[in-house]
Amino acid sequence: MLLWGGCASIAALKKRLSLVENGNQPKFVIISEKNMSYTIVAQTRTTSGKGSSRRLRHAGKVPAVIYGAGKEAVSIEFAHKDIINIQENADFYTSDITITLDGKDITVRAQAMQRHAFKPLIEHVDFTYA
Repeated sequence: MLLWGGCASIAALKKRLSLVENGNQPKFVIISEKNMSYTIVAQTRTTSGKGSSRRLRHAGKVPAVIYGAGKEAVSIEFAHKDIINIQENADFYTSDITITLDGKDITVRAQAMQRHAFKPLIEHVDFTYA
């Protein structure tokens, strides 16, 4: 949730908005209360290693892994365009993400993300089972 004026809670925002209505603050207010759900379509990776990951990145894909306690780790790949825009949202890192893997929906959370040093590219993502 993006709140105006650095407000950390809805109560603080309502207090700030009442000041706006009374003419004590500027009339410019941006409020975006979105409950976004994110879905990424992925395929299982059959190869692993540095060379195959480089080939994936060169083809516009992102290598990733899904792991968690009591479940086997799964190596996946998906299109870079599917994640580059949604990862810019703040709630991407705290909300559940649905990965459609070979026709099955898996609910995960983003654990770690590796980015390129100076290009706007995602190099690898770690997901955990939710």
